[in-house]
Amino acid sequence: MRATAALFLTLYLLQAMVAQVNSAIAPIHVWLFVGGLFVAYPALVMPFGQGFAASVLGGLLCDALAPVAFGTHAALFACAHAVVYNARERLQRDETVVTVSAALLVNLALFLALSTIRIQQAHGSAGAWPRMLSDLIWSEAVVALIAPWFFALQRRTLEMARAVDWRTT
Repeated sequence: MRATAALFLTLYLLQAMVAQVNSAIAPIHVWLFVGGLFVAYPALVMPFGQGFAASVLGGLLCDALAPVAFGTHAALFACAHAVVYNARERLQRDETVVTVSAALLVNLALFLALSTIRIQQAHGSAGAWPRMLSDLIWSEAVVALIAPWFFALQRRTLEMARAVDWRTT
């Protein structure tokens, strides 16, 4: 429970920062999505139950601010968490490049899923895809830049909360 709460605090901080950045860049018609960062670290490092709870709570946090049905992000984050968790034994989880790559792939999948849902809600306005492609490129660049810092923040937060014994994970 302590680990889930510590991770949720970092996700809350990330959501607040991304909301501020999105507000600042709204005049240039760019929207950033960093959902991969909500899922990657909990799925790669934490035991399933604790990481799953953190990912779903992060999804609910994103749902609170998004123009989709409440629970959409939470369901997508839960699915992404399960996929990454099941693949983690085949990955070099202690390598920064691998964790950042996992975050980028999860971010891509979540972005495409949410974009598809949002276009269906807009009754198939296919003219939005070029704008979404631009948003995806910017989002992936931001995820690649901040992922190492955010993963270090999550690890340090877990250490400060004494929520995880790294010798046993």
